Amino acid sequence: MENKYSIEEILSAIDDLQKIKKEKKIISINNTPKNDSSIIPKDTLKLIEEAEKNKS
Repeated sequence: MENKYSIEEILSAIDDLQKIKKEKKIISINNTPKNDSSIIPKDTLKLIEEAEKNKS
């Protein structure tokens, strides 16, 4: 069972696949949890901030 497709149909299918991949990336980025600093003790948070300032 051999199917024959035109170049335009193949390119259109590739474009559709690329759009789906981009949408999945956007969705996965939006679903990542944001940093919740409320669970980090304030003293530890200060130490981290100071270390980041000194690193720069």
